[in-house]
Amino acid sequence: MAGHRLSKKRRYIAVTTGAAVAVVGAVVAAQTSMAATTWPAQKTFTGRAFDTCAAPSLAAMKAWNTGFYGAAAVYVGGKNRGCSQPNLTASWVKSVSATGWKLIPLYVGAQPPCQTSANPEKLTASTAASLGVTDATDAVAKASALGMKAGSPIFLDMEPYDITNKSCNDAVLTYVRSFTKTLRAKTYRGGFYGFTSSSAKAVATATDRTDLPGNLWYALWDKQNTTTADWPWGATQYTDHSRGHQYLVNSKETRGGYTLTVDQDAWDGPVAIIG
Repeated sequence: MAGHRLSKKRRYIAVTTGAAVAVVGAVVAAQTSMAATTWPAQKTFTGRAFDTCAAPSLAAMKAWNTGFYGAAAVYVGGKNRGCSQPNLTASWVKSVSATGWKLIPLYVGAQPPCQTSANPEKLTASTAASLGVTDATDAVAKASALGMKAGSPIFLDMEPYDITNKSCNDAVLTYVRSFTKTLRAKTYRGGFYGFTSSSAKAVATATDRTDLPGNLWYALWDKQNTTTADWPWGATQYTDHSRGHQYLVNSKETRGGYTLTVDQDAWDGPVAIIG
């Protein structure tokens, strides 16, 4: 199992807490505008992407630029980020982008209060709203420092939890809404990474759509390189280049003499605007 966000042990425990809830249909459009705000044009990518715990070296990224993958996710920050990022600098971002790579910013924010795993930052019902503001502000600062401009998406990473626990789920959604609203106020697009059995389902099936992210990256490890054939919710949800699908994890691959262990993603969504 992938251990990019939590340790392998903690992530295993978290996954086992996932539970099903009834699916409620909702229509969600891509997040492209906000009242009284002029938004930069959204930059999107459609094709294969990968994510890995630590940003690879520039040499590895150049060697991997074979056309198989076109985008890579990078962990820009968050107290629960699983790996240090010695390569992830503004210079790296600029150089990698110049070679043609598209980048997907991820932020590992506060995790649910009902997760059994230990995390450096957990939200509670009383802190969810304020932590959302604090973490989103930090996420924008981190992304901006790397040269990822306004108009870029930032995907909030939320690991599995028991979404049938109403108080826990309500607290998580409060945090997600606060995080997303703060991103939008700073002219960054809201995105969310989660699991189809739990965290992604909580966002996709919430009846109240207020301030929820407009882009959804769902983890469903079915080895299907698609964002449509296995999409588990309404066909009209998260359309117009607003989806990502993590379909395979811990894939050890060698390209150009460089071996990396990556998770494979099908991508049809926004990517960072670099400048």
